[in-house]
Amino acid sequence: MTSNVKISPSILSADFSKLGEEIVALDNAGADYIHVDVMDGHFVPNITIGPEIIKKLRPVTKKTFDVHLMIEPVDKYIQSFAEAGSDIITFHPEATPNTEQTIKLIKKFNKKVGVSLKPNSNISLIEKFLENIDLILVMSVEPGFAGQKFMPDVLPKLKKLKEIINNKNLKIDLEIDGGINFDNCKNAIDAGANVLVSGSTIFKQNNGDLKKNISLLRSS
Repeated sequence: MTSNVKISPSILSADFSKLGEEIVALDNAGADYIHVDVMDGHFVPNITIGPEIIKKLRPVTKKTFDVHLMIEPVDKYIQSFAEAGSDIITFHPEATPNTEQTIKLIKKFNKKVGVSLKPNSNISLIEKFLENIDLILVMSVEPGFAGQKFMPDVLPKLKKLKEIINNKNLKIDLEIDGGINFDNCKNAIDAGANVLVSGSTIFKQNNGDLKKNISLLRSS
């Protein structure tokens, strides 16, 4: 079961003074995706990076850029992030007046569509759009800051989503992000996650041995 798990290291925990090198190192260490957290200081309290940075980073790896937009309004920036080199563009339904329109806009640029649910966001926000979604990102912390503690309360939501996806026979990746470490990754996988986002654990555990940490998360 765990052999199908993809690891998406969050560059939020990387050394921003040498971001290109950090991404090359993640690539060499066996990361499946590169997770890019985009925050606007409005939808979430923090501010991170924009499309220009992604554009500069795009040539250093062929790995999937898994871009999580924690921004509002979201639609006006989708073209910029698509053209910068994002492969998966994930947004929050609370950040758009029309979820269906945002999904169509992402698809217009031939990108995979991700939708993210905050810890208190209900599945009903996205249930009727599942046929058009490629990835669901379940947040296991409140979005906006790195290094927060994992919230196990979201695991039933993950299980329920997995059940719905299986019953409808859909091909949707279930991603979890927030405080994922060696102690809780198995619980997340058992609940249905097949993509794990991790920042602090990958960059800081085992003296920053990226390859070892990615491998441990994948096989726990």
